[in-house]
Amino acid sequence: MHRLVTLIERIVAAIGRAGSLFLPLLMVAILVNVFSRYVLGIGSIELEELQWHLNAVAVMSCLAWAYQRDAHVRVDALHARMSPRQKALVELFGTAFLLFPFLWYVTGSAWTIFEYSWKLKEGSPMPSGLPARYIVKFVMAAGLSLLFLQGVAILLRSLLTLFGRRHMAE
Repeated sequence: MHRLVTLIERIVAAIGRAGSLFLPLLMVAILVNVFSRYVLGIGSIELEELQWHLNAVAVMSCLAWAYQRDAHVRVDALHARMSPRQKALVELFGTAFLLFPFLWYVTGSAWTIFEYSWKLKEGSPMPSGLPARYIVKFVMAAGLSLLFLQGVAILLRSLLTLFGRRHMAE
């Protein structure tokens, strides 16, 4: 189980790091769009859609990594006072009864939406917009699937803390 958790977390971290590299590109796209719109008076649908796509890639590829690194929102006033065993119990039940059911529904829907978009070869509804909108829909479905996979790693790590190798949770 330890090897599986380590493998999942390495994959998630690698994808998260790669996804974070899209943030500087997003900032450049925003700056170019703002400059061209407000200084040059030239609006660009392509740049606006590019911002949306780059943001989706960055967020969806880093979502699972943020969960792995415990950089997500949580009630720290309670969590900080808990023992490692109590934290493992909260993670176990939270993952099993809140995260997984939510992700099961949302991820399934995201893959269905991607499949439909792929079959249509969906592009932007704007004449000058970006083609291949199905790519960003794939990224969203894949990011949610990666979050599900990280949830599996968190669940396994919690089980190891509760029923065995406690050093895994640290």
